[in-house]
Amino acid sequence: MIIYPAIDLKDGACVRLVQGDMDRATVFADDPGAQAARFRDQGFAWLHVVDLNGAFAGRPVNAAAVEAIVKAVDLPVQLGGGIRDLATVEDWLSRGLARVILGTIAVRDPALVREACRLFPGKVAVGIDARDGMVAVEGWAETSTMSAVDLGLAFEDAGAAAIIYTDIGRDGTLQGHDAEQTARLAERLTTPVIASGGVASIDDIRAIKAVEHRGVAGVVTGRALYDGRLDPAAALAVAAGRA
Repeated sequence: MIIYPAIDLKDGACVRLVQGDMDRATVFADDPGAQAARFRDQGFAWLHVVDLNGAFAGRPVNAAAVEAIVKAVDLPVQLGGGIRDLATVEDWLSRGLARVILGTIAVRDPALVREACRLFPGKVAVGIDARDGMVAVEGWAETSTMSAVDLGLAFEDAGAAAIIYTDIGRDGTLQGHDAEQTARLAERLTTPVIASGGVASIDDIRAIKAVEHRGVAGVVTGRALYDGRLDPAAALAVAAGRA
């Protein structure tokens, strides 16, 4: 199981939001490249980056910060936020990103996501951000009429590298991740699912590891790493099955 430490970018800084609310942001670092290097030095093998301003604007906003991250570390980086067309997908991948995450556009224009998966095999993930089981879009500001399960099933044959499933109600709250809910989604899909939202402690990592066999291939965590609630070495040991 892969642990993806999160770097959420707002106005060029590394922040964490509570339930996706841009007005409830805590700044944890003002140098994204240095933060990426810290995660690398702690032993993480991937990075999860979100352009928060871009998610609301519908276009890339924190490009300089993303480029600083890619330049600072020789790690695969996946990026979401404001990626709404094929030209932007291609542009980001050309800058050295390993994977782009398509969220809002997966609801608005599923054909575009399918085409992106075809053109860039293994480099496109679908982000499913849900509130009470229903998919949220436009930086989580709007709730759609589509369920998370239905959206996941819609891309079963598209060739997406992963589904990144975020429980918005728990994201940034340190309330704990609902591993069972994520596992139930993963069981309905053949695409690997990456859990996200609410991870607060090593117990959450253990719970997600326990459902790995049901299709949960990884977990994104942010605030718990930044504030010291989650020890990187201990978390990586659990993820690797060494503890």
